Amino acid sequence: MRILITGGCGFLGSHLCEKYVNEGHTVVALDNFMNGNLNNVRGLLANKKFKLTSGDVRNFDLLEKIASNLDVIIHLAAQIHVDRSIVEPKLTYEINVLGTLNVLEIARKYDINKIIHASSSEVYGSAQYIPINEKHPLDAPHPYGASKIAADRMCFAYNRTYGINVNIVRCFNVYGPKQKETGYGGAISIFAKRVLADLPPILYGTGKQTRDYMYINDAVMAFDLVFKAKTDIGGEVINFGTGKEISINDLANLIIRMYGKEGRLMPVHVAQRPGEISRLCADITKANKLLGFKPKYNIEMGLKEFIGWFKNYRSEEWEKPG
Repeated sequence: MRILITGGCGFLGSHLCEKYVNEGHTVVALDNFMNGNLNNVRGLLANKKFKLTSGDVRNFDLLEKIASNLDVIIHLAAQIHVDRSIVEPKLTYEINVLGTLNVLEIARKYDINKIIHASSSEVYGSAQYIPINEKHPLDAPHPYGASKIAADRMCFAYNRTYGINVNIVRCFNVYGPKQKETGYGGAISIFAKRVLADLPPILYGTGKQTRDYMYINDAVMAFDLVFKAKTDIGGEVINFGTGKEISINDLANLIIRMYGKEGRLMPVHVAQRPGEISRLCADITKANKLLGFKPKYNIEMGLKEFIGWFKNYRSEEWEKPG
């Protein structure tokens, strides 16, 4: 198949590019490098099955140039940072909503067979009940979550109005190799970087807030199950996670312990950030029933693999965190 992956040089996108190129598909990665990193796909650049296009999903003319003969679009490109969305809500809306609209219009205009849209667990806001299923109210308290809700609703509209085969994938907090050690949402990589540098993890608020952390290999499997689904699941929204929650306090202490630095480092608490969600945990019943999804990694297994990778990792931008 011929696959376009928007945000293809980002954390999840680069893993998907590598998987599908290795399977023999032709992959076009579109990235404006706001979040993506060329190093993430450097090993693919010489492969004839891989093409990298530097550009933005807000550029409809550019999308048209690369849309011919596409079979699938995996739409990951987004302004993903909650903190940045609070400072730059207009930019967040333009990328996340208008960028998604452009992708859907390209699919409609060129009759592209399948669209997989990456949503976010942030659309739910703080859990009104646990675990969170796909019928949970959408109650995001920040511009990032609101923009993803709007993008999701546009996907629903294009499915129902034009019959576009689009799926909405809501992964809960994904972590693993290639994730940036900066910004909101990457707590594990941020904590890992600080603890490796003998600095304490910094926790916002009480640290009692919980998340459902899913290892990158399980996230790749989730997208692949949707990509290769043999039944008609067009228009479906599907949660993916582990179904297990962990508090940020317990997460920070677990990372300290796995580095062998317990007793030497203790988490430091600072003021809570605006829009902080108190509790997230996925109900993955639908993913299991529709696609047979069963996560392979619990938090300890994922952290062990990630920390093993991270200890040997140095980016070109590496510096000791302050």
